[in-house]
Amino acid sequence: MTLLLQNKISTFIIPFLLGLITSFSLPPYSFFFINFITFPLFLIFFILNHKKGKWISFKIGWMFGFGYFISNLYWITNSLTFEENFKFLIPIALILIPLFLGIFYGTATLACSYFSLNKKFSSILIFSIFFSLTEFVRGFILGGFPWNLIAFAWTDYLSVIQILSLIGTYSFNLLSLTIFLIPTIILFNYKKKIKLSFSVFTIALLLLNFIYGSTVLKNNEKMNQTNLNFVIKIISPKIEIKRFFGDENPEKIILELVQLSKPNNMEKTVFIFPEGALSNVYLEDLKNYSYIFSENYSNQHKIIMGINSTDDTKVFNSMVVLDSDLNILAKYNKNKLVPFGEFLPFENFLRKFDLKKITQGYSSFSSDIERKIISVNNINFVPLICYEIIYSGKINKTNEDFNMILNISEDGWFGSSVGPYQHFSHSIFRSIEEGKNLIRSANNGISAFINSKGQIINQIKSTESGVIEVKSFTQKKKTLFSSFGNKIFFYFLFFYIILFFFFQKRENK
Repeated sequence: MTLLLQNKISTFIIPFLLGLITSFSLPPYSFFFINFITFPLFLIFFILNHKKGKWISFKIGWMFGFGYFISNLYWITNSLTFEENFKFLIPIALILIPLFLGIFYGTATLACSYFSLNKKFSSILIFSIFFSLTEFVRGFILGGFPWNLIAFAWTDYLSVIQILSLIGTYSFNLLSLTIFLIPTIILFNYKKKIKLSFSVFTIALLLLNFIYGSTVLKNNEKMNQTNLNFVIKIISPKIEIKRFFGDENPEKIILELVQLSKPNNMEKTVFIFPEGALSNVYLEDLKNYSYIFSENYSNQHKIIMGINSTDDTKVFNSMVVLDSDLNILAKYNKNKLVPFGEFLPFENFLRKFDLKKITQGYSSFSSDIERKIISVNNINFVPLICYEIIYSGKINKTNEDFNMILNISEDGWFGSSVGPYQHFSHSIFRSIEEGKNLIRSANNGISAFINSKGQIINQIKSTESGVIEVKSFTQKKKTLFSSFGNKIFFYFLFFYIILFFFFQKRENK
């Protein structure tokens, strides 16, 4: 058995399979218990093989990451099916993106190999440190892609993830890795009393976190109830992307949006339309359809929508607040753009091959550097367009207080895959971290109203169209994480490093 685990082929296959299986711990499956098996097996396998050399150490982590990401990011290739020029890239994207992301896990195992690893508790700590650190780096380097951190395995278990309001996603990711690795001690060379003490400690840690989370969910005494003097309507139209690649008249789509929103001229209302609902219309051209808006909406209404806009030679993916006459009351330009989706990296070179960004229009979008609070009817919204919801600790770039997080999205690029569910899970994490209600309007995705505890008050499935009405909400005080952000992660890292050297010293005696 040991020889099987240590041969050359196994250093490719076993980590790959363990990564593949681990991916099913993520939404929409959320089989979190898988990680209590795959991660201990992964660590043991690494300990048995890491002395064979640095390349082997790197390869083990790399292959684990490859298996993990090829299973949970396959949906990326769906976005390449809308343009004929991109279809040849499907097999390349399917393989190369997971291989690239796997490098982060390979870097983690390579870093671990520089330490004296054995069947001791300190190995769990150093493994957790480097894995979580490379996950953090993955969220920032080259624009960042913090998609599907291991911590998202807990998405459906609100009692467990309430701790996000205190420590944030990255710190919780570090803690989760340690917890998932604890069963490893069964295979370690410890005395029964020591194994028992570690087991009791782990169970107690999980239990305390569960009790804390359950208490938070049940306690509504410190929640302030706000009754709105207007209605917020979250519109989820489900307009298929392929319609925008034809010659369909935008007027038809606008009329569909109006019909779905059911405006009442006597009711003060804020309508929230998603990103991508009018992807073939620019803000500057929207006035051509002003007669539709003026006929159906009144001075009691405000409209928030995602729409492309231009400024001189620049093109932006924008969120705008409009009145019934389509006057612009506020505007936000997206800060974080999607590589290849909204801009073309190495654009001058790739244009030689007649490649462009996947979304409509040949030119790459420009990004803005500011994220301004949008105030509508005395409610302050933090605007986040699609992809921007995935960044922990990057919600509010100002010190201005806000009431809600507003996320608009177009998830049609994911197709009928697990992608929309994975994307939606970030909304739950952001609402808990910030202690704020979250409104999500998605075209071809999950639209929802989520409270400050991450509880889904109402939602519309990705396969359905509809409207969610919000007339009141509860509000928490500012969370610890919203005050300190990702600084808390580095405090956690420092604590773990101290623990590592403490246990290593004790274990080497």
